[in-house]
Amino acid sequence: MADLSGAQWRKSTRSSSNGGDCVEVADNLPGVVLVRDTKDREGGTLAFTPTAWRVFVAQVTERA
Repeated sequence: MADLSGAQWRKSTRSSSNGGDCVEVADNLPGVVLVRDTKDREGGTLAFTPTAWRVFVAQVTERA
């Protein structure tokens, strides 16, 4: 796995501000989009290719 230490995390715009179910996304690294749970930042990270991430977001947005 590539060095992910330079990831710049941002809270999802769909996340609420009350500390509920939130995710953070880092899309500043070449070739990978990272996703993690704000309540458990050390618990693990999902990694997507940029294309897979766009498809995922499109599907979720379509169903919302």
